[in-house]
Amino acid sequence: MYVGVDLGSRTIKIAAWQDGRMVGHNLQESGFEPHEQAREMITAYNPKQVVATGYGRHLAREHFADGVITEIKAHGMGIHAMLPQATTVVDIGGQDSKVITLNGNGQVTNFQMNDKCAAGTGRFLEIMATSLAYPLGDFGPAALASEQEIQINSMCTVFAESEVISMKNRGIPRQHIARAVHSSVADRIIAMLGRVGFAEFIAFSGGVANNPCIVQMVRTRLENVQVVVPENPSIIGALGAALEAARKDGQA
Repeated sequence: MYVGVDLGSRTIKIAAWQDGRMVGHNLQESGFEPHEQAREMITAYNPKQVVATGYGRHLAREHFADGVITEIKAHGMGIHAMLPQATTVVDIGGQDSKVITLNGNGQVTNFQMNDKCAAGTGRFLEIMATSLAYPLGDFGPAALASEQEIQINSMCTVFAESEVISMKNRGIPRQHIARAVHSSVADRIIAMLGRVGFAEFIAFSGGVANNPCIVQMVRTRLENVQVVVPENPSIIGALGAALEAARKDGQA
């Protein structure tokens, strides 16, 4: 059995690969010592090889992993395994967002990455949800229920939060503000796609792919393009790492 570990900024994801298929996965919120938490999570699988990806991948290699793989390559491999027809990947994680293009073999040909600020990331959505007093799981559905089109001008988290507070103080209903926040993130994704280029089949990965409003807004903005969310999009990076572990051992 081969295990991939994705040590992200907010969560730890595990995927196990055996005999040409994924046989298990797990996701937990990151604790104070994520490498120790990850090591405990993988013990149930008794893996032959472990490959790590994500922000904490080098820490994992110091303590238990047999190798590491970049997030770009991991998400490309994971998506290709689940949706081989996809040649563009949108990955929005806790602290960064990426657009990745793949060839027909699932190899990365180009990418665009936003990792300099929280704008357009899961962290940005978390901060805005908190400002509007929404549990994170309710934020997307609340925004989706609004049909009011208003605009947030700044994508800097600090300034955007100031805009949100100003809107609240003007009496704008919070679901309309929530929609404006989601719209600003969707616009940023579209801009990144435009810089990298995209085909007619786009796959979403990462935790923000579970947000129905973001997915719907991207679909609306991209006419004649199929935007697909795979099952368990949060563990795509871990799956790619597990595939790399199997590949290194000649099993994938």
